[in-house]
Amino acid sequence: MMSNKSCKPLVLSHIFLAMDDNSSKILKSINPVKIILPMLIGLGATAYLLYQEFDPSALKYLSFTAEAAFWFLVSFAMMAIRDWGYMIRIRLLTAKELTWKKAFNIIMLWEFTSAITPSAIGGTSVAIFFLNKEGIRIGRSTAVVMVTSFLDELYFIITFPLILLFIDQVGMFSFGTEQVGHTPLYLNHFFLFAAVGYTLKLAYTLVLSYGLFLNPRGIKWLLLWIFKMPIIRRWRPQANESGYDLIDTSNEFKTWPFKNWVKVFGATAMSWTARYWIVNSLIIAFFGAQLLGWSDHFLIFGKQLVMWLMMLVSPTPGGSGFAEWVFKEFLSSYIPLGTGVALSFAWRLVSYYPYLIIGAIVVPRWIRKHFVKV
Repeated sequence: MMSNKSCKPLVLSHIFLAMDDNSSKILKSINPVKIILPMLIGLGATAYLLYQEFDPSALKYLSFTAEAAFWFLVSFAMMAIRDWGYMIRIRLLTAKELTWKKAFNIIMLWEFTSAITPSAIGGTSVAIFFLNKEGIRIGRSTAVVMVTSFLDELYFIITFPLILLFIDQVGMFSFGTEQVGHTPLYLNHFFLFAAVGYTLKLAYTLVLSYGLFLNPRGIKWLLLWIFKMPIIRRWRPQANESGYDLIDTSNEFKTWPFKNWVKVFGATAMSWTARYWIVNSLIIAFFGAQLLGWSDHFLIFGKQLVMWLMMLVSPTPGGSGFAEWVFKEFLSSYIPLGTGVALSFAWRLVSYYPYLIIGAIVVPRWIRKHFVKV
């Protein structure tokens, strides 16, 4: 649920929500049939990589024991904790107007949309649509989604430099068989890639913070300016009303008690941290706890922050194919040779494919509830 486009979701969502005729466009974008493409890409990439690197002798490194099964279940528990954190957050941000069931549906719809669209787009553009259909006003829905985006980025902005301070920076930016060795960090191209990504995230967060907490009227002005376009001018009054909702919600968040911000940021940190620790639990499941020390665990955590920056530029739905390759290469120094593809597939099996399956179940029911007249 990491978003990188604030203006685009804001503009698209208001245009979609203002025009009932365009609801069909959003419904098409969350069509369960769309799970086929990312699954084919992901499974195809896995099969190809397995063919390229398969080594029967590598099977000796894998452990299939009760302990392995336990840690594999822990990896699924991490995903459940992640989603639970998001549900807590969305309920707090909507003043608990959403029931737990509605919060679950929205998070699953949001993740499903992210899974079937390119990583750089994600599900944020239609998240406001989901919230609105569950009874949250458009302007408030927009503010809520913007705050979730702000919190996600804030977690990354705080965590990335902290990890850099306390772990092996050389190992964090090694890739495949390439080790940075004694090369100055500022000359390592993976570090430069991460630095550019971090700078863009920081700039995005500052702009988002300004629009949400300092000048929500500026966002309203932008909306009204957009709705001057002849093709959508007749919905300008609705955009104006949504702008007032956004301002009211922004004022509410600005006066929130500090403890509320601690709660929503805590839920955000819980979600993202659980997501990153999935890999650690899978490595233990595959190869046993003796393979890694505590410093290795934190280094793997840091490498995933860099991996996430790389996956954001993937043009495939949910990063399918590209994610498997990046995972295998970036963690190659921590897993026995010939086992990277199997581990990357297990990672996607836990952290990606469940959302395709759950979404394919939730979406039709949600559409019948909100759009099919009985």
